[in-house]
Amino acid sequence: MTDIKGADFRSVNALVRNTQGALELTGCRGQRFIAAGSAGREIFIHGTPGNALGAYLNGSEITVFGNAQDAVGDTMNSGKIVVHGNIGDAAGYAMRGGAIYVKGNAGYRAGIHMKEYGEKKPVIVIGGRAGSFLGEYQAGGTIAVLGIGCGGQPTVGDYPCTGMHGGKMLIRGDMREAGFPESVSCRLIGGDELGESADHIREFCSLFGADFGEITASVFTLVTPDSKNPYKRMYVAN
Repeated sequence: MTDIKGADFRSVNALVRNTQGALELTGCRGQRFIAAGSAGREIFIHGTPGNALGAYLNGSEITVFGNAQDAVGDTMNSGKIVVHGNIGDAAGYAMRGGAIYVKGNAGYRAGIHMKEYGEKKPVIVIGGRAGSFLGEYQAGGTIAVLGIGCGGQPTVGDYPCTGMHGGKMLIRGDMREAGFPESVSCRLIGGDELGESADHIREFCSLFGADFGEITASVFTLVTPDSKNPYKRMYVAN
């Protein structure tokens, strides 16, 4: 266990690169880029890591016992990030593989520009609620929002799925009136229709002690794109 309170982000990242085996960091206070590009490592963080935690992650597993700031998993390729708290804006920006699990809430633009290729299908599971522009320009992968502990607040903010042209989104509850664009389709499904997404939710429950049966007893709103070119009507004359 290494206390990094007061350390600058360069020295923290040098420590991560040069330490063999599992690494446990305490006293984290906003240091940026922790484990950026890391592969084959297991890293435990106590405190609040700064922006771009796990950016370009290439197979390592990161667990945060606290909140995390913006751009968690920016352009991550593979691996897993688990946050026992809330995350800031733009989590999973351009994410192309791996998984992000968040016990609490996510800020604006979670899953923006998510994409998939071949066997790489990224996943974001948010336990609480997500801010505006969820899944903006989503081109692949799966985003699930479970709405746990929202206290009457909307499960998703304004303008979800703007520009979505690939992948899918699952939101617990009937969210068909959430203001989705005309370029997507929304339909209700039961927990028995979740398919492989049930495995992602089961993993979330295992990580955070949630009740899988209770969550999947709810209906879910499944959102998928109608078009691979959602802006065609805006820019091409009929």
